[in-house]
Amino acid sequence: MLIILYMNELIFDWDLWNIQKNETKHGISILEAESVFYDEKLQIYEDKQHATHKEKRWICYGKSAYHNVLMAAFTIRKKKISIISARRASKKEREVYEQK
Repeated sequence: MLIILYMNELIFDWDLWNIQKNETKHGISILEAESVFYDEKLQIYEDKQHATHKEKRWICYGKSAYHNVLMAAFTIRKKKISIISARRASKKEREVYEQK
């Protein structure tokens, strides 16, 4: 399911553990992860596998400011985007991004 973010202003809310995990494990900085949300070709899909009855989860594919196609998992809490994980997209994920 494809959705579109309708927000006047993008506000991000980070958990300190997720910042460290993304930089250490995936080599993705906060700024690079956030930059995918400004990609005009950003694709967002509901992540039913990781959602709970209390919180919807989403995944997106977008090109970062560093020209890398990233996959970011996130949720929206109190009108803020909370990025859970961001990493370079796999070959299959890049193909999905390029097809749209």
